[in-house]
Amino acid sequence: MDILLLLLAVIITFSAQIYVSTTYNKNKNIKAEKNITGFEVARTILDSYGLNNIYITETNGFLSDHYDPTRKVIRLSKEVFHGNSIASFSVAAHEVGHAIQDKTGYQFMKFRSLIFPLVNFASYSGYFAILIGILLNSINFIWLGISLEIIILLFQMVTLPVEFDASNRALKELKKHKILTKKELIKSKTMLTAAALTYIASVLNTILQILRLIIIFGNSNTEK
Repeated sequence: MDILLLLLAVIITFSAQIYVSTTYNKNKNIKAEKNITGFEVARTILDSYGLNNIYITETNGFLSDHYDPTRKVIRLSKEVFHGNSIASFSVAAHEVGHAIQDKTGYQFMKFRSLIFPLVNFASYSGYFAILIGILLNSINFIWLGISLEIIILLFQMVTLPVEFDASNRALKELKKHKILTKKELIKSKTMLTAAALTYIASVLNTILQILRLIIIFGNSNTEK
């Protein structure tokens, strides 16, 4: 059973990554009718909310775009920052969606930020605690490690509404400012939905990993 769960987790993860990459690559090659860049899209929406204090910077990497609520900075990958594609506009607007969430005090985002330090600790310590438990033959350390993995799962589940809401805000803003046409908005929605599936895949993957750990160590504990 544990091998089956591991295989299922790998399939879900790779399928989601392939789908989002394929959808993104397709839309990054479709030029938008409006002759502006991803940077200008982000700046337009931010300024309409009076978010002149939010900086937009260029960052390296593929799909490395993100909003930093601590420094109040939106970091866009080179392709998105300078791009004139449906994909570039969609990603830029999505990250602005997070900045708007921050401004309006979106509850799920606030809760996610609150538990982030604990999650950061859990991500480094979970499997380390399990390893110590195996080496010391201590079931208590093993269950501590599994509990830390459950904290990560909680963070991922809270992330889902944050990401879906940011995408919904992005589509509304792209429509309101007439940045994308009706046909382009349909393609944008498809791409943003594909991106959201990666977060769903992460949740499913973590659930399967936790179940696998429970099966492995639950059975070994029962045998003793």
